Amino acid sequence: MIRFTAIGLLASVMAGCCGRGPESLVPDTPSAAPDYLCTWNLQGYVTSYVSNEMMRYAMNEENIFGDGEYCNWASLYEPIRGDLYFVMDDSWDIPQDENAAGGNPYLGTTELSEDRFPSFRGEPAERLKALTKRLKRMGWKGAGGWICAQKPEAYASMSEEEYWTDRLKDAAEAGFSYWKVDWGRDATNDAWRQMLTRLGHEHAPGLWIEHAMKNDYVVFSDAFRTYDVENVIAQPVTIQRVANLLPYKAQEGARGIINCEDEPYIAVGLGCAIGVMRHPFAGNLPDGRQDDAFPPVGHNYKRCLDEVVRGVRWHRIAEPFAVDGDCAVDTVRLADSWELHENETWNKGRQVGTVLRESAPARVSRRMPLPEVADTSASRPFVLASRYPNDAVAVAAIGRAIGREYVTRAAAVTVEGSDWEAPVGLFGRFGEVTVVYPDAVDAAAVEVWGQDLAGDTPVEITSEVRIEGNRLVVPGEVIDRVGLMCASEGDLSAPGMVLKVRLSAK
Repeated sequence: MIRFTAIGLLASVMAGCCGRGPESLVPDTPSAAPDYLCTWNLQGYVTSYVSNEMMRYAMNEENIFGDGEYCNWASLYEPIRGDLYFVMDDSWDIPQDENAAGGNPYLGTTELSEDRFPSFRGEPAERLKALTKRLKRMGWKGAGGWICAQKPEAYASMSEEEYWTDRLKDAAEAGFSYWKVDWGRDATNDAWRQMLTRLGHEHAPGLWIEHAMKNDYVVFSDAFRTYDVENVIAQPVTIQRVANLLPYKAQEGARGIINCEDEPYIAVGLGCAIGVMRHPFAGNLPDGRQDDAFPPVGHNYKRCLDEVVRGVRWHRIAEPFAVDGDCAVDTVRLADSWELHENETWNKGRQVGTVLRESAPARVSRRMPLPEVADTSASRPFVLASRYPNDAVAVAAIGRAIGREYVTRAAAVTVEGSDWEAPVGLFGRFGEVTVVYPDAVDAAAVEVWGQDLAGDTPVEITSEVRIEGNRLVVPGEVIDRVGLMCASEGDLSAPGMVLKVRLSAK
């Protein structure tokens, strides 16, 4: 079956040629980043996206843990489960047969549904704790859930503070790790969202509370989600949304992390968290139609699972960091377009033949100057770069949607480095990457190592790079080779590697 084939491919990402050799450049310890797998598109796939009501119906114990076709979602992403929270999307907390959105009296219940999850018994905190423990035993970092931004009708007489304090205390007792707070009556209620964060920090300090909807919420958020996109033109939309958030500065006590959803290379290029939405159930939907959430065109997400592994594992080296206003955004913009064919978007308001047009800054950086890009063509990549708080530097070249192609031109890029021995992450296709450091070194005293972030074996590449005073030049063919050394069979992801310089004499 497709299910076992796809999961088998993903589980083998770090096997074979990528068995352990010299000491890995990627730590064994999972990161503390708030990265997660969200189940919404799994709910959609198993129901062929027939309706939101059916997708909500699919949120239950059988689909998460069962052994039926397209079930056992908790078995996905084995190589990086320890780095990801398993976030149950819409309807884990309401009765199995109450799946309407409008007028649903149960929305906001925030208790594990007893009929959806019959194996988990006891009081609300006990049920949630048992589920969390099961997911952790399967290797996940922890459990999380989608939260409707409203109090259910049954608690109308209870104050907002009292109701949400009780729910947060249950989450803390259960060891529940993530609240993905979305739409609802209070979705754009500034005071309500601030209250929820304040109560969370007081009563459930280990819980990540993710907000969305208004950009200025990022300043008090633990995490802020850039929200849904159409995948055929997701790159410029996501880059622009992140760029809009970067000038903000997190308030004291706020974690202020941007979650740019299912764009791992944009995430690492701009210091963001990852909300994984893609999954390895490949091919058409169960009803035979093309999967319009992940159409097999353009940037074919479900054949790019390796990039998820690489992005998540980079966070073991350098974790996402809070918005602090220290950013640079190019005034030059690049315009993408995509002519829609049938079943290429979940947006039912789109007509076949519509040309989607979006643009974004050509370059964006955080805590460092904008990268220099030699290519000035209209089809050049978006280039993103960040210096992380631990001095690691990440550079990402992001492909373009042009016409009906996903274009990945290999441009020569120059970026400012921090320290010669700080890790450098290179994501995407490049003509070459030049890292310029504050000081020159003796080339004879330098070793340079590279490693596919999907694997655990570094290779020495000293003879394949150039050291010219204070400049390190890495040819594009080296990035392609090393950054794809552990590529899964049939995977279409762009390269993703970590580079480490070792100075034998200082």
